[in-house]
Amino acid sequence: MAINVSTRKPNKRKRIRSHALNTTNSTQRLNLQVYRLADGTKVRISAKEKRTMLKGEKAA
Repeated sequence: MAINVSTRKPNKRKRIRSHALNTTNSTQRLNLQVYRLADGTKVRISAKEKRTMLKGEKAA
């Protein structure tokens, strides 16, 4: 079972209004993925965090 590591929250916003000025709330959820660390533990992190981690490994 993967451990949730990410502290990011979903993006919440209001949808574009119609002529009747009706607004509805919309939620854009994170792209969570299971990633295995070097020590073998599985973690759930967002794709953006995963990309920055891999980018940091290439620089080192």
